[in-house]
Amino acid sequence: MPEPSTAATVERVDARHRYEILVDGAAAGFTAYRDRGEQRVFYHTKIDDAFAGQGLASHLVREALTDVRGAGKRIVPVCPYVAKFLKRHDEFADIVDPVTPEVLQWLEAGRG
Repeated sequence: MPEPSTAATVERVDARHRYEILVDGAAAGFTAYRDRGEQRVFYHTKIDDAFAGQGLASHLVREALTDVRGAGKRIVPVCPYVAKFLKRHDEFADIVDPVTPEVLQWLEAGRG
């Protein structure tokens, strides 16, 4: 997979409950979350088609998970991309909680 552009930056946008990745200042994608106590539940990741194939999703998720660790929170990977990323990157295994029916019910209740 190609390395992301050196101009790619990741920002946590608390008001929108997501991390956004910008390339040369342009929005290229995001990973959305909701906080559940000490858990940060990631439920959707999207990279704009115009930026596909540049390794941006991986860069975005790595930065987001690093931020979660720094905040002392735990990760719940409801988002399929985040779950796949975690299977390949066990450096975050110590802060991952399982996706449970309770988490899914809580997430649906909050989004509906």
